[in-house]
Amino acid sequence: MATSKPPIFLKFRSSTGFVLTTVALALFTDLWLYGIVVPILPFILSDRLNVPHDQIQSYTSILLGTYAGATVLLSPIAGVIADRLPARQIPFTGGLLALVASTTLLCFGQTIGVLILARILQGASAAVVWTVGMALVKDTVGGENLGTAIGSMFSVVSVGELLAPVLGGIVYGKAGNNAVFGMGFGLLGLDILMRFAMVEKKVAKRYGREYAEDSGTDEESASNDEQSDENTRLLAKPSDEEEENLRNYVLPPKLPRWAPNGFIYILLTSPRLLTAQLVSIAQATVIALFDATIPLLVQDLFNFTPLSAGLIFIPLVLPCLIFGPLAGKGVDRYGVKIFGTLGFLYLAIPIFLLRTVRAGGTPEVVKLAALLAVCAPGISSVSTPSIVEASEVFGKYHAANPELFGPEGPYAKMFAVNSMMFSAGLAIGPAMAGLLKERMGYGGLNAVVAGMCVAVAGVCFGYLGGRPRKLTGWWR
Repeated sequence: MATSKPPIFLKFRSSTGFVLTTVALALFTDLWLYGIVVPILPFILSDRLNVPHDQIQSYTSILLGTYAGATVLLSPIAGVIADRLPARQIPFTGGLLALVASTTLLCFGQTIGVLILARILQGASAAVVWTVGMALVKDTVGGENLGTAIGSMFSVVSVGELLAPVLGGIVYGKAGNNAVFGMGFGLLGLDILMRFAMVEKKVAKRYGREYAEDSGTDEESASNDEQSDENTRLLAKPSDEEEENLRNYVLPPKLPRWAPNGFIYILLTSPRLLTAQLVSIAQATVIALFDATIPLLVQDLFNFTPLSAGLIFIPLVLPCLIFGPLAGKGVDRYGVKIFGTLGFLYLAIPIFLLRTVRAGGTPEVVKLAALLAVCAPGISSVSTPSIVEASEVFGKYHAANPELFGPEGPYAKMFAVNSMMFSAGLAIGPAMAGLLKERMGYGGLNAVVAGMCVAVAGVCFGYLGGRPRKLTGWWR
């Protein structure tokens, strides 16, 4: 029963499409503002703060590390808070305010201390946005359609991750500091409007059940209600097979001393969850490696301008917009094992072949563009399994131990851990690129990364989605 007069356009503002678009924009804005800052930090230090040249590298590393550290430390706190609050929108909006503050300080800050504070706030915002945003997606679409939703969103979000560093450098060189951050403030303005307009489905439901459902005829709604009631009766009494399966997820009555609570115990003892986090780290590492190496590679081999270096990412980004949703639907239908395993195996091939690109004219540029395009299906395939797998495993633990996590479940804390692992991968990628390229060259770097993908594929085959079954079993 409705509690009061519903807000204007409530049905649209609480619709699945609007909620997912709002979360996708929030993630895109976060990665965009992170990406545009990275390549111009040295110039901000030298041009605005007059930092001596021999200190720029150390201060740049401090600022990059401050962001990663804040994200890793604050993600668990964001997860705990989000699971305890009655609505996800409260911390979701708080993260936005932190991002606005950080962008303002980065744009106008005149001291190292102010820039460090700005990066801490930016890391805090990332911790909240990725943790609460993913929990909102889970709340909105449920577990069965999570892969499709994540795949579609990540195909768009990855555009910001890949293009922002290059565009940040181009705009800074052409128009200066204010133009770079002007792009960010424009995105933030749209982000503010959408986050404040969005209404969670569980909040909309307080005004009447029809407001928590997407558009459809009354007959369809009635049919859905009837089907939902029938499903509820069926789910109330699980089958013998389901009961046997859930028994495997019942926690022991007394946890070991090293596990302060059930969440930590599950996280550290489930091979499937550990593999899911490995996939998240590996995925972010590969993306960060592209950001760190491709612009320098094309400058060294082809004397590309910043504009040309930005355009070379198009063959990598555009196919992701197509393959991302397809891979997400595939994960929902066929499971995480096949996409995680084959995705990393496939990705190893074009990454290894990137070492064959040499200095030269148009043929070598075409070869590089083609190899980047071939990477796109692999990146899309490995972007979804981690979140879907973690959601499924924690869902089973929640069903088997309903008193452990409360009615909302452990999902915000789960996404907090995923955010930590992804942030770790974003930090590992550039560090790995710098270390290996200096010691082994670009070809050696690509060989190592390709080997890493093969190794991760092996772990995915062994543990992702449970123990390996016959190939035909994957397609059930």
